[in-house]
Amino acid sequence: MPQVPIIMPQLGESIAEATIVSYLVKPGDPVEADQDVMEVETNKANMNVAATVRGTIARFEAQLGESYAVGAVLGYIEVTREEAARSGLDTSQLLKPGTGLVVEEAGTKPQVEPTVHGLPVPAHAAGAGYLSPRLKARMQELGLHAADLSGVAGSGAAGRVTIEDFEKYIASLEQHQITPASSMRVAVADAMRRSWTRPLATVGMPLNMDPLLTHRKARTPKPGPTLYGLRALALALAENSAPAGRLVGNRIVHPSAIDVGFAVEAEDGVLVPVIRNADRTRLPDLVAQYDELVRLARARKLPAGATGGSIATITNYGTFGLTVGTPIPLPEQTLLLGMGAGRKAMRWDEAGQTFVPVTEAHLTLSFDHRVLDGGAAGRLLARVTHLMMHPDEL
Repeated sequence: MPQVPIIMPQLGESIAEATIVSYLVKPGDPVEADQDVMEVETNKANMNVAATVRGTIARFEAQLGESYAVGAVLGYIEVTREEAARSGLDTSQLLKPGTGLVVEEAGTKPQVEPTVHGLPVPAHAAGAGYLSPRLKARMQELGLHAADLSGVAGSGAAGRVTIEDFEKYIASLEQHQITPASSMRVAVADAMRRSWTRPLATVGMPLNMDPLLTHRKARTPKPGPTLYGLRALALALAENSAPAGRLVGNRIVHPSAIDVGFAVEAEDGVLVPVIRNADRTRLPDLVAQYDELVRLARARKLPAGATGGSIATITNYGTFGLTVGTPIPLPEQTLLLGMGAGRKAMRWDEAGQTFVPVTEAHLTLSFDHRVLDGGAAGRLLARVTHLMMHPDEL
């Protein structure tokens, strides 16, 4: 009977490969067209690979825990001639090896080498200095970045890290416990490494949360504090989107839409779902969309269109009990709004000439200092704070 290959699909615009996490069926099981047959992990989310035809699983070529490039053959489905014809497949070609329908010969897999990552470094090391061209070539061969060697003390002139220092360091790693880093952890590490090449700064401001909390109590369903912040940031940027511009060379690229992301902690990393045109939808109408994106992110089931392309992000580190933080914006963004945990504090009431207790949280705005300065960042944060203290405007 003809056999149709199971192909690693294009799971997202920037996804080049995925790692096999689990099989959802086993050889000999019948499957329907569009039925999920295996779960894979990309650097953004966990997704499923589906059968393209009805038939019986003949075998899997892919190995659990291995990475496969888009277009790789992961297994084969045995189909009837009728099913092959119904699916528009040429049965005469399916029966002949080497016709182009079998992408790879059985037993082979594409040469996708996982990136080397997660190397522990000695805490007492002074740090890497100048890297020679030979050493850079060796690091590139192993998939390492300079940040991976920040704990290596060079023995060469002026702190230069020699190839001997490097090889000795790599060999010493075998004495430590080493665990593999997930695709998501590697992706987060790479994003933060690229972000840190820019001059970043953070400004902060206290927020009286009592108006927000009172407003929230009267709403069903209840928006979370993060959504209040997201909506306030979107409205502030709709009034003046210049702070969200990106500097590329000697030009500033202004955003074409107010798409704002929000950080969601997932297993071994952080995902950033995006609410598109967040300035055009009022707060009550965003709750269901926001809650669904949070659910999908925590399950690592976000669709490809739900991430990427945002102009700013909000992160609520107050959920961890933190009051102040200096979060790092994504490489393609200029702004990151942070929210701390609410705490009781005393504020001076000018009208009553007395101190009154309020629930206070600190907002922070981390930004690319090449694009805007402290004054502009402060004015933007002040506007966000004002909107959050007047939730009826959201």
